[in-house]
Amino acid sequence: MSCEEEASGLAVPSAGGQSVLQGAMSLTPLDSTEDRVQPFPRSPELQRKLAKAAVPTKEQLSKKMEELKVEKVKTEARIQSLRKRKADLTARTEAMKAQIHARFEAMRVVLRQEEQAATELLELDLKKTRTKLDQVVKACCQHLYEITNTISSTEKALGDKPRASPGGEMEAKKENISFRKSDRPEMNIRLNEERYDKLVQMLSNICKHLRAQLQRKTLLLDLLPVVVDTQTCHRQLTVTSDGSRVFYVSACSSPEHPLQFDRMCCALGSAPLTSGHSYFEVDVRCCCSRWAVGVAFGLMARKGADGACKLGRNNNSWCVELKNEQLSAWHDNRQVTCQRAGRARLKRVGVWVQFDKGQLVFYDADTMGVLQSFSAAMMEFDRVHRKFREPLYPAVRFIKPDAQLWPNHMEFCRSQFSF
Repeated sequence: MSCEEEASGLAVPSAGGQSVLQGAMSLTPLDSTEDRVQPFPRSPELQRKLAKAAVPTKEQLSKKMEELKVEKVKTEARIQSLRKRKADLTARTEAMKAQIHARFEAMRVVLRQEEQAATELLELDLKKTRTKLDQVVKACCQHLYEITNTISSTEKALGDKPRASPGGEMEAKKENISFRKSDRPEMNIRLNEERYDKLVQMLSNICKHLRAQLQRKTLLLDLLPVVVDTQTCHRQLTVTSDGSRVFYVSACSSPEHPLQFDRMCCALGSAPLTSGHSYFEVDVRCCCSRWAVGVAFGLMARKGADGACKLGRNNNSWCVELKNEQLSAWHDNRQVTCQRAGRARLKRVGVWVQFDKGQLVFYDADTMGVLQSFSAAMMEFDRVHRKFREPLYPAVRFIKPDAQLWPNHMEFCRSQFSF
């Protein structure tokens, strides 16, 4: 070994070893056509770019052309179908407008006929009254003629000198100067104003009722056919086969159930309100003088007799309640007295829910007067979302009276045409 080799500290490999090293360190040229293995898989985006960069063959172009032609035909057919549908929608809308116009025109015809009949009746009354007054005027003219003649005769008698009688006494000319006094019969001749005052009042009431029913028909378009969930009913409540009527009975009729109200005479509807807006009505005419109608979350407590199980006495329910002849609205154990026009007994309670906006309104379904409205935006637990946090269920409650009154039931209205 030379001095330079010793100084470098490296041993010179033998000829065999050198050939092995050269074989191990040999590199494949970049332009080699041999198969290469990528160290990492190519991304889909890179693959798409490479596919786009590749020049397509004529076969690929022909196939792509056929696909585009088929897609073009489909798109044109779809556009044609959409245009036809648009035209059909327009035609259907015009037809519905014509039907609505015909219905309102029919009502207007009836109103015009009734108005004409009322005005003709008034004209007939006026004609009769004027005829009577004409008779009185004629009688007064005759009376005036008689008075005038009497005055003339009296003046003539005053101007004539008295003649001497055969006995030497002066004889005055005898003239009939008496006249009858008028009895003023016109004081009893007048229009039947009391009758027409009643008519005006009736028309006013009809107008109010019509306005209320026109407002109600808009809500009835979203009428919810409520079916009572028998599994939630208290044991003293029975439900009809169609699920629309709930009866309070003195004897327990149903077995216990985990979802059942065990102490409060409550019942919930089977279908929840989860979106949009819905409306339902409860007929309370055949119920006792103590009841509650409202909505509740499904998580409302069912077991026990405390406020958690009573409608409106917790933050999971809302209701209007009639108790001791006083109508009030309840939520979260807070009471608001309902202001109603008139003191007639409430017949039907309307409940309108706009779930997405968190709005709840209770109506007198006959007058469409608002009994009470609630908004989730005003409730502490939902002030951020401004909507109800859980699905709502229609709910009713029988508040046990001191003495049982029969019949005693509530009914969820099913027909849109119940007036």
